[in-house]
Amino acid sequence: MSIEKGNALELDDIQAAALEPRPTPYAGAYLALRIDDRRQGRELLRRLTPALDSVAAFDPERQVSLAVALSFQGLTALGVPEESLATFPEEFREGMAARAEYIGDVGESAPENWEGPLGSKDVHLILGGLAPDAARLETVLLLIRDALRDLPGVVAIWQQDVHVGPDEKEPFGFRDGIGQPAIECTGIPGTNPYEEPLRAGEFITGYTDETHGVAPVPQPEVLGRNGTYVAFRKLHTRVADFRKYLHERATDTADEELLAAKLVGRWPSGAPLALTPDKDDPELGADPKRNNEFMYGDDPEGLKCPVGAHARRMNPRDAVVTGEVRLHRMIRRGTTYGPPLPKGVLEDDGADRGIMFAFVGAHLDRQFEFVQRQWVNDGKFIGAPAEKDPLIGMNDDGGFTVPRKPIRRRFKGLPPFVVNRGGEYCFMPGLSALRWIADLDT
Repeated sequence: MSIEKGNALELDDIQAAALEPRPTPYAGAYLALRIDDRRQGRELLRRLTPALDSVAAFDPERQVSLAVALSFQGLTALGVPEESLATFPEEFREGMAARAEYIGDVGESAPENWEGPLGSKDVHLILGGLAPDAARLETVLLLIRDALRDLPGVVAIWQQDVHVGPDEKEPFGFRDGIGQPAIECTGIPGTNPYEEPLRAGEFITGYTDETHGVAPVPQPEVLGRNGTYVAFRKLHTRVADFRKYLHERATDTADEELLAAKLVGRWPSGAPLALTPDKDDPELGADPKRNNEFMYGDDPEGLKCPVGAHARRMNPRDAVVTGEVRLHRMIRRGTTYGPPLPKGVLEDDGADRGIMFAFVGAHLDRQFEFVQRQWVNDGKFIGAPAEKDPLIGMNDDGGFTVPRKPIRRRFKGLPPFVVNRGGEYCFMPGLSALRWIADLDT
C-alpha cells in the first residue's frame, strides 16, 4: 500500500489496542482506577507504558496484551493543564453520564440505575487486558498489581472479567465482531472487500479524515496526536426475554430462528441474510473471507435483510439512507461477560450476563453518538420514524417491520432486550502522550 508523504501513520506511537483485531478465543478484564494522588498516578503511567504494544510492534502470536485509556476526570486528576483540557471536545469533557438523555440512555438505562462506580467522577483510568485464557490473563493482572505496588494514591475501584469463546458468539447466540472497517496506511485489512478503506483520521487523531480535513487535535500536539476515543459500555442482555418474545410470536421453531435472524440481520452462525435470506449457512458464517462480503444496495426494500435490522442499522453500507454512511463508521469491540443462559431456557435465572462494548474512533459526536441517537434510537433515516433498533434500542412499542410479499409482517410489544448498566468516554493516548503526562511536574 502506498503511503502519501506527510500523511504516514506513526504506527510506533499508536496503542495496538486501538486498531489491532483481537484474537479468538480470549479471556480479558476491564479495570477502573481512581487517582487520588496525581504524582502516583503519573508514576503508574510511567510503569505501565513500557508494557504497552504499539501497532508497529504488535505481534499476534504474543500471549498477552494491555491497553490504557483515561477519562476527562482522569486527565484532570493527573494534573493535565487547564489550557490543554479545554482543547478536548465537549462531549468528552462532559462524559457519558451527562450525555445520557441525548444518546438515548433513559428509563432503565439512565445513569441513576447504573452499576457503581460507573457514571461517577471516580472513574479516572481504565485498563484492558487480554490473554488466550484465564490462566494467562493472570499474567496481565499480575503486571497491573505490580505496577500499583506502593502507590496507595491510585485505587482499583471496579473490575469486569470478560471472555470470547471459539465460536465468537454473544449472549443472544449470534456470532459477533464480524464487520470491521479497513483503515488506510495501517496494513490491517477490513472484513468487507466491497468497502473502500477509510481515512486514518476517522479513527486516529491528527490525520486526514473522510471530510478531507483534520479534526481539532487536543493540545499540545504531543498529547493529542496518535490517540483515539473509546466509549465503554456495560450492556446487560435479557436473553430469556428475547427467546420468550420469539417463542410467543413465531409459528414454529423454524419461524423462531427466522424471526431472530430478521431482528439481528444475521443468522446465529454469522451468515448474513443478505447472502442467505432463507436459511442459516454455518459454513458461510464461519468463513471470514465470505461472511462480510456483501452490500445492501440490491435489497432496497429489505426483503432479504430488513432495513431496520440491527446489523443493517449499525452499518447501512451502500443502502440509500439519510446521512453519509462513511462519516459514521466505527470500530466496534464486543466482549461477553457472565455465564450463558442454557439453551432452550425461557425464564431468567437472575445472572448478570451481557456485553462489554467498546467503540473506537476519533469523533465521538458523529460516530458513536450519532449512531446511538439516529440509527439506534430513531427510524427517520430508514423512513420508519417510530421504529428503533429491535435488539439494542430503547424500545417503547414503535414496533419492527419485516418486509415480505405479498404482506409484510409487523411486530409490536418489543421490550428493551439490552439495558446499559453504565459506561464512560475515554481517551486512549499515544505512547508519547502517556510519557508526556507521566513527566508533568505540576
